[in-house]
Amino acid sequence: MSDLIEDEGPGGNAPEFTVSEISGAVKRTVEGAFSHIRVRGEVGRVSRPRSGHVYLDLKDDRNVLASVIWKGAAARLATQPEEGMEVIATGRLTTFGGQSRYQMVIDDIQPAGLGALMAMLEKRKAALAAEGLFAADRKRPLPYLPQVIGVVTSPSGAVIRDILHRLRDRFPRPVLIWPVAVQGAACAPEVARAIRGFNALAPGGPIPRPDLLIVARGGGSLEDLWGFNEEIVVRAAATSAIPLISAVGHETDTTLIDLAADRRAPTPTAAAEMAVPVRLDLLAGLDGLEARRSMAIARALGQRRQRLTDLARALPRPETLVQAAAQRLDRASDRLPMAIRARVSRERLRLSEAAAALRPASLRRRIAQEAWRLTDRAGRVAPALERLIALRRQQLDARSARLRPEAVGRQIAARQTALAALDRRLAAALVAGLERRRTRLEALDRMRQGLGYQETLRRGFAVVRGDGRVVTTKAAAEAAGALEIEFQDGTLAMGAAAEKPARRPRKAGDPPDQGSLF
Repeated sequence: MSDLIEDEGPGGNAPEFTVSEISGAVKRTVEGAFSHIRVRGEVGRVSRPRSGHVYLDLKDDRNVLASVIWKGAAARLATQPEEGMEVIATGRLTTFGGQSRYQMVIDDIQPAGLGALMAMLEKRKAALAAEGLFAADRKRPLPYLPQVIGVVTSPSGAVIRDILHRLRDRFPRPVLIWPVAVQGAACAPEVARAIRGFNALAPGGPIPRPDLLIVARGGGSLEDLWGFNEEIVVRAAATSAIPLISAVGHETDTTLIDLAADRRAPTPTAAAEMAVPVRLDLLAGLDGLEARRSMAIARALGQRRQRLTDLARALPRPETLVQAAAQRLDRASDRLPMAIRARVSRERLRLSEAAAALRPASLRRRIAQEAWRLTDRAGRVAPALERLIALRRQQLDARSARLRPEAVGRQIAARQTALAALDRRLAAALVAGLERRRTRLEALDRMRQGLGYQETLRRGFAVVRGDGRVVTTKAAAEAAGALEIEFQDGTLAMGAAAEKPARRPRKAGDPPDQGSLF
């Protein structure tokens, strides 16, 4: 049995831990022992990623303590940590097992004492901000593609090479370099002079005036970058008429020229990227737009061609459109002669019936009635006029008795003249009315003679009567017992009517047929 069981080696009864268990145990130990601490130190490196958390170092002359301020706590801080500040941080210690290190989670941070440079910087920053030099409405937009770029930097450093290299890669542009000292006592005056010098160049002069300025310097300590915090540099940047990009230090370095410039770049290379677009991207964009335009035109033409084809398919053939109309025209042309003959026959029949209705006896009676009416009215007009004149004279005589003799005489003469004129007008109107009615009667008599059927008989026609009625059809003639045909010069009887004496045609001078009173 002893051979089947493996013997444990030395120390085999010691417990085994996983890496996570050890990391958790250390975390619990550290957090339990340092759950609430206050640490005094100088703020070193400060990092603010997009997440909103703040990562910084607390340091003294010998050690560094990594620290973090979570996003919620960072938003509640009254004073934001800046590099070089001496602060008192309140929080707790914890561990970060992913990198086997410990760090402090800061809940609150208070300044413990600012150095001389930081105090001076804060005072200057507050004074310049109060003047509005850092206001957002003073900042100008950068040109999309500047023709000339002015760079203020040291000509011997790596900064200018990085800028030129990045411009050459993205979109080559002419660059004017104004060499300056980027560190030391001469830095601030030279940088301010360079900014004003570029702005003093006249457009179209022998030296082209830049469309964009870049003030650049590499990273360094607060003392190395102090020249870009000087008031002369800040005012020159704020009053520059040429848009200006500040690219001083690295991303974590902040100087006052960054606040006064139109744009701040985290690095000089980033400043070159802000200055110009990528030429190849523009060409690719243009090629893409051209391809999209060609495709859109081709697609639009194809859609319209297809639409035209569909519409053409729905349209009938031209010969189909005219076939029905041509057929209707042929039928109408075949029916037209028959229709014309039928219409002529109907109109002739209507004319014959109208002529038969206009008999001489009725016209004579109407003329006699109109003449009697005119004579009666003419006989009544004269007595009426005489009565009216007598009445007017009586009225004038009555008025003349109440008026003066001279005025009465004039009024009587005027009224008599008016009455005489009225008498003449009435007589003339009566004569004219009688003349108009006589003329109208004569015209009606001529119309009667023109429309009478005797005129039709003179043109070679005849009137056929059967049983005392006008016969207009063959069937009616066959049904009649006897026929009487009236011509221009007399009447011809046929059948039973032949035994009767012939009816003499009525002439124009014969007296009218008065008929019988019974």
